[in-house]
Amino acid sequence: MSGQPAPDVADKQVINEPKTTETRSEKEEHRVSDKLQQVTKNELSMKVKVHSPARVYYDGPAFSISAENATGPFDILPQHHNFISLLSPCDLVIRTVDRGAQKIHISGGIMHIKADAVIVFLDI
Repeated sequence: MSGQPAPDVADKQVINEPKTTETRSEKEEHRVSDKLQQVTKNELSMKVKVHSPARVYYDGPAFSISAENATGPFDILPQHHNFISLLSPCDLVIRTVDRGAQKIHISGGIMHIKADAVIVFLDI
């Protein structure tokens, strides 16, 4: 025995513990992103299909879609009431969790919403 007291457990270093260098705002961004993905996958998403006779532009889940009709710009969110509208030339914006915002420039079309499903017909 050397005469010195044994080191306290709190004084020992943990080897192999990963050190995080995330700032508080980065941690908050990750937390919000994880929560948004969880909510979107569970309840707050809708099926969106944007297509023309020749091509499918987008087919998958989304948590919002923005477009423009004769009365102006509008947004569609999950659980929207049944709706049908002629679309004006605009940038159709589909917001997804995994791919971010997808913009499709359209010259017009028809949008139909029913039971959390949005169908956009272009080039008709």
